[in-house]
Amino acid sequence: MNAFSRRTLLKAAGLGAAATAFARVAQAHAPERRFEPAPGRWRSFEVTTRVELLAPKGATRVWLPVPSIDSDYQRSVGNDWSGNARSVQLVSDRKYGARLLHAEFDAATATPVLQLTSRVQTRDRRTDWERAGRVVEDRAVLRAWTEATDLMPTDGIVLRTASEITQGARGDLDKVRRIFDWVVHTTYREPTVRGCGVGDIESMLETGNFGGKCGDINALFVGLCRAVGVPARDVYGLRLAPSAFGYRELSGNPASLKGAQHCRAEVFLKQYGWVAMDPADVGKVMRLETGEWIKDTSHPVVAPVNRALFGGWEGNWLGYNMAHDVRLPGSEGPALGFLMYPQAENADGRYDPLDPDRFKYTITAREI
Repeated sequence: MNAFSRRTLLKAAGLGAAATAFARVAQAHAPERRFEPAPGRWRSFEVTTRVELLAPKGATRVWLPVPSIDSDYQRSVGNDWSGNARSVQLVSDRKYGARLLHAEFDAATATPVLQLTSRVQTRDRRTDWERAGRVVEDRAVLRAWTEATDLMPTDGIVLRTASEITQGARGDLDKVRRIFDWVVHTTYREPTVRGCGVGDIESMLETGNFGGKCGDINALFVGLCRAVGVPARDVYGLRLAPSAFGYRELSGNPASLKGAQHCRAEVFLKQYGWVAMDPADVGKVMRLETGEWIKDTSHPVVAPVNRALFGGWEGNWLGYNMAHDVRLPGSEGPALGFLMYPQAENADGRYDPLDPDRFKYTITAREI
């Protein structure tokens, strides 16, 4: 290497080090964003889902998820529907109580159309960690939320991983804190994954491929909690409106909510009851909120989200249900790992809800 090349290389290295140092200083002095959901006023939304199936073959069936949750953070008020179906009925999953609108169309119907309008009320959640008590919940309910599902086993590599993460933990809160932090630091948002992911947590652990979306990452969190005896559940739903705190990636566009499906998680803590969690959204902010892939949870953009989503949610979102291994009433097709998207099938079988060329649907919301 000649003297000029050596000087050029050293200069470039010096500039690179200076740029890195400048970025660290800029991060240290950047103002921290605000993300502080807190229980308060209820918000009312009217959410409309419209399905239009193209080129149907034979008799057609459609199932739409219906808000099924009534709690201290959501009230499901009512539903109306219309379309050209031969029959429409509101049905429920027997195990989880997930409600669906089930429509059947005659084979002669050229373009099956179904429209559902649901009215819900939502509000923010936040756990007051200073107000510990003793919360009583039915033992059978808690036992049910530690059971394995088809895509969420609680033995084998899931149990081994959860046991390693929580080794030496003192109590359920400590276990959940460790699992939450491990999931945030081990997984990452992968934008190329279709939809919300699959939720096959055993495969994630066996392959070491921890890239995914909410249906993968929050399922991993829930499965690890269940494996060490902490009741936990996914809550499958939809973002409805922009975040009040200015986070683009934690917002929904009310005029077009197709693709705004998002699942969250809850855990039961003996001193606090059912507590909101969402490690997947921490990863989403880290990967997508800014022009850089942020790898540090102390970053001023990420830190407030990482704090708040351990024990809180923002109420710009509705929950449909908490169901796993869902068998659609009247269908001979396979069970769904979860129910968050419109579903349909005809003589050729199940439609792909992520195929816009054949399965056309829109979702919009209006705050009332």
